[in-house]
Amino acid sequence: MSRIPTPADISAAPEQSRPLLEGVQKKIGMVPNMYRLVSNSPATLEGLLALNGALSKSTLGGAVTERIALAVANYNGCTYCNSAHTFLARNVAKLDDAEIAAARTGNASDLKASYALKFAQEIIRERGRVSEEDVRRARNAGFSDAELVEIVAHVALNTLTNYLNEVFDTEVDFPKLDAARAA
Repeated sequence: MSRIPTPADISAAPEQSRPLLEGVQKKIGMVPNMYRLVSNSPATLEGLLALNGALSKSTLGGAVTERIALAVANYNGCTYCNSAHTFLARNVAKLDDAEIAAARTGNASDLKASYALKFAQEIIRERGRVSEEDVRRARNAGFSDAELVEIVAHVALNTLTNYLNEVFDTEVDFPKLDAARAA
């Protein structure tokens, strides 16, 4: 059970959050527990959905962004996000089990995707204080300046959802897969 109430459905959410949750329902056919829990703060839900929507237009592509989400979730030890993004990686990004497992550890068979994950993990590990060499290595892997900014934004978005789910112990409503946690 989560540490704060998770509205049972859209009608139980704060009034200002209801249209936002209805948008989630319309877009994906369900309202995951995380969004219902976050709906306790309409402002936070609005911000989360806005950033998520903007980053869905990322030039990185869904397979890379799902890999980043898995790498971040496992580094941060977020079982909710590991479970949700495993589901999305498999069913939306069409990654196979080997690629999903690799992404959880910050690896990918695709060399460019692997560089994105290494850069993402370095961002987390160094709390944003990456070296000039880290940026140069990512740029040399073929990432544009826009894509480098998007990698940072995806790390931030996923860290936000990891922290929300870990702080409030959101009940997992996807096939549950425990996350690893960085040492």
